[in-house]
Amino acid sequence: MRILHTSDWHLGQHFISKSRANEHKQFIQWLLSQVKENQIDAVVIAGDVFDTGSPPSYARELYNQFVVEINKLDCQLIVLGGNHDSVATLNESRQLLAYLNAQVIAHVHDNPDDQIIVLNNKQGEPGAVLCAIPFLRPRDLLQSQADQSAQDKSQALGEAISQHYQSLYNLAVKKCGELGIDLPIIATGHLTAVGVKSSESVRDIYIGSLEALPVTAFPPADYIALGHIHRPQVVSSSEHIRYSGSPIPLSFDELSSQKQVVLVEFDADKNRTVTPIDVPMFQPMQVVRGDLNGIEKQLQSLPESEQPIWLSIEVEAQDYLNDLQQRIKALTEELNVEVLLLRRARTQRQKQIQREKKETLDELNPVEVFERRLAQESFDTESDEERLLRLRESFQQIMIEVQEENDLPVYSAEKLEQKESEQRLSEPDLELDLEPEQTQEFSLDFAEEIVEVVTDSVAVTTNNTTETVTESEAKPIPDPKPKAAKKKSRVDEGLQQDDLFAFPEADS
Repeated sequence: MRILHTSDWHLGQHFISKSRANEHKQFIQWLLSQVKENQIDAVVIAGDVFDTGSPPSYARELYNQFVVEINKLDCQLIVLGGNHDSVATLNESRQLLAYLNAQVIAHVHDNPDDQIIVLNNKQGEPGAVLCAIPFLRPRDLLQSQADQSAQDKSQALGEAISQHYQSLYNLAVKKCGELGIDLPIIATGHLTAVGVKSSESVRDIYIGSLEALPVTAFPPADYIALGHIHRPQVVSSSEHIRYSGSPIPLSFDELSSQKQVVLVEFDADKNRTVTPIDVPMFQPMQVVRGDLNGIEKQLQSLPESEQPIWLSIEVEAQDYLNDLQQRIKALTEELNVEVLLLRRARTQRQKQIQREKKETLDELNPVEVFERRLAQESFDTESDEERLLRLRESFQQIMIEVQEENDLPVYSAEKLEQKESEQRLSEPDLELDLEPEQTQEFSLDFAEEIVEVVTDSVAVTTNNTTETVTESEAKPIPDPKPKAAKKKSRVDEGLQQDDLFAFPEADS
């Protein structure tokens, strides 16, 4: 039995105003040739076949053409819904595609037996049993309970996901018994597992509730085909639990990892062989870093290409250059390149924070204090970036719990937004890849207490004297003063927690 595992196609994606239609078309043609060459029995797409819930018409056309062409190769197709996919969009053609040997599982079904699919080999015989598990939305698995803390919600969701996997695995074992054959059992998933390496283009899906699912939550399936993370990788040294990754780079930081699909083969004794197959680069892309002299040398040494090379240029400059964009344009105008992204190096972007180190605590809100502390550290490697992500998510979780437990009033965000606006206006010539930032600040009365709980050591400068508050000296968060009537929270007004507690990404 030969199965091809892929995920995160993101058909219809626009990458910094550039369409990926040509790349996706070439990838699909390449994938069909691999199906034919390797005699694949089934292809599993583990979520995010589309980039948005309302994909453009050409993306739907590519998807439908692929279903038709793979059916001609006598290959079964399984499409799972991802967090980018619309359940309604995938379901609108589900019944029609079933006649073309394609099963679409866009969401959790009321009857779990509908998510158990028998995969047949070329001879039409059962070769494996699939637990078809799409992106799991919390509302599909549990009901919200009153007075639950953020930690309780996270634990309940993790347990619900684990129970869902185990129940489907038990049904798969039962199906093997009904068939009278000891078949390999394969499970799918579209989620974040503990210990994986993410990238800039990956959207957080359980922020404020569940950070990542531990490997122990998965059942003892023979292979687990995961999607959502765009870098191909093995999870927690478990060779049978894998992310195939996206087939094309969806952000510049993904260029450091080779794109692939995964061939999984089982023999008659259920012995498993896993073989990654490298996906060609269909659009040349490159990241150029350094000072202007170094950038010029790197540009001159770029390989020849029939297609324009998409560039991300990160400039390391000691001083502010008000003609930076013009200089880069002059360096590239004779080359077959397109500069999609131009920005200053991370160290330069952090200098603004360093220049503000003399601010007193009274001038800062908890988010600003925490970011000042992070700016004192170095996050250069991929493992450092993972640590930075964990620190920010842990800080966010604590802020959520503090507000829930103490009913903290909202502190005005005008000061921070004004500073960010002034910083952006000071570099009008740069085209940055920043998403609209959302900030949430809390009562200044609780600033010291929150910071002391979150950080082991916080340096506070007051009247040119630096005092160090250590973990042992940290004071517990005081109980809030009794209130006559609880004020209506912004959550009650329709905003979600992600909107309230999404902190600015200083390095993205």
